[in-house]
Amino acid sequence: MQILTLKNGGDTMIFGCHVSIRNGYFGAAKRAADFGAAAYQYFPKNPRSLSVKDFDKGDATSCKEFCQEHNLISVAHTPYSTSLTPSEDKKEITIRSLLNDLEIADTCGSVGVVVHFGSQISKTDPLASYHLMLEMLNSVLSQWNGNCLLLIENNAGTKGALGTTFEELVQVRNLTEYPEKIGFCLDTCHMFASGLWNGENTEEFFAKGEELAYFEHLKVIHLNNSKYPTGSNRDRHANIFQNGLIKEKSLQEIVKSPVVKHIPFVLETPDDEGISHQEEINQLYQKWG
Repeated sequence: MQILTLKNGGDTMIFGCHVSIRNGYFGAAKRAADFGAAAYQYFPKNPRSLSVKDFDKGDATSCKEFCQEHNLISVAHTPYSTSLTPSEDKKEITIRSLLNDLEIADTCGSVGVVVHFGSQISKTDPLASYHLMLEMLNSVLSQWNGNCLLLIENNAGTKGALGTTFEELVQVRNLTEYPEKIGFCLDTCHMFASGLWNGENTEEFFAKGEELAYFEHLKVIHLNNSKYPTGSNRDRHANIFQNGLIKEKSLQEIVKSPVVKHIPFVLETPDDEGISHQEEINQLYQKWG
């Protein structure tokens, strides 16, 4: 097993990828380590279901202990159907599902659970979506007292183009009753697709995020290239060094910025288009590590 051990305060980058839990939570951690990863992401349960999972706490605890022993950072991601702006009949099941995700991730020792920013729910009331998001966040976090954070991810701009600016992300966190229980996840494909970052405005991008204190609460970055141009609002991930429209130099400016020096970068790139995640992680360390 190839284990990458990080030195506290060192200059080693923290690269990893999404892994399956088909062999359990402990198995997922070991698989990430086999890849030479220093971080990884996983779905805490079936990614297509909001049902509450009765999970193996012993397996999750073994995962946590393994990660602590090998300085391996983990983060969970909510199922695809999770929404912070659900229909009325999906509110309670979504709240229960989010609490279940947080409990599993906390037992695994994960930094947080990633959830996408909400989408537009009203054509006449532009604030309706934000009000519902705050209601959902307050409902979930009023019942949550673990160490694991809820990590709000920026959107690519589909479904009403909400959650594409630093201002929105920071303001939603600030307006909740429990901002200390919320962090952020930044997706490079999403920020390129939405136009938040176009590959040429890196200095302005970091300056705005620092001004609004966004980066103070950033816990993980999804490192993805994009198959569509900036401003397209199309969320299609590409591999970092092939088939993507974000230039390598532009991504390097993000990855090597001192602002995000100690943030884990987790790949959500295709692993069936000519390069595996293990190979891509090796490339990242060779070029930027």
